[in-house]
Amino acid sequence: MKDKNTSWGAIAEWYDGLVEDTADSYQKNVLMPNLIRLVDPKVGMAVLDVACGQGYFARAFANNGAKVIGCDISSELIELAKKHVSNDTIKKGSVVYNVTPSDKLTFVPDGSIDVVVIILALQNIEKILETFQECSRTLKVGGRMIVVLNHPAFRVPKYSSWRWDDARNLRPEISGVQQAKMYRRIDEYMSEAQIKVDMTPGENIAAKKKFTVSFHRPLQSYFKALNKSGLAVTRLEEWISHKKSQVGPRSAEEDRTRKEIPMFLMIESRKF
Repeated sequence: MKDKNTSWGAIAEWYDGLVEDTADSYQKNVLMPNLIRLVDPKVGMAVLDVACGQGYFARAFANNGAKVIGCDISSELIELAKKHVSNDTIKKGSVVYNVTPSDKLTFVPDGSIDVVVIILALQNIEKILETFQECSRTLKVGGRMIVVLNHPAFRVPKYSSWRWDDARNLRPEISGVQQAKMYRRIDEYMSEAQIKVDMTPGENIAAKKKFTVSFHRPLQSYFKALNKSGLAVTRLEEWISHKKSQVGPRSAEEDRTRKEIPMFLMIESRKF
């Protein structure tokens, strides 16, 4: 059976610009500082960045001294990753790239990696059990895998949305007046789903539109796959958006809700 097309290679140049050049991106302001804190890359550390895209995080780990192996199913993104390395100066460590699906990491020796990262890619990976098993194989005993994904309990493509309740006031003792409240509506969660996602929402010409597949899974699916792969969860963090609304009658409520409903989920597991 042919695997579904989950590569972002078709929009590689656009995605590269979005991640590399956007000052207000989630990658720069939320993910990067948290990942540097958690991975703690340093001289002598071996890091495997699975589904690394154009190498945004791989280069940061290398610049902190780590020896990094990056891989992605998209040859277009890996070509961009290599160009970035040739244009940048890696100060301490090193980074090399490979084109491969996440469940076929045969170029990485058994037990050779200190930390594996999969950043905002797991929802585009169909074979998560096989991917986790391959990552586990590459890890040293006691090595860690850090996964970051859109929070599956609150971010379900096509089955979750922001809504307003004009009649509900959660904190009348504070506001003293009736105020509209913002909430996250979840229509489905437990059912696993394969959801067609438009990667070019602004494109009106049908022949030029590009699509990928996003896989929604409940938390238990990830935990079961980790357990079957010999990985034990050691840490879980939920990260909120850094963004602020423009001044307006509902901006305070929008900002409050962003702090209450996390955008990203981080799962750290360790090989035992």
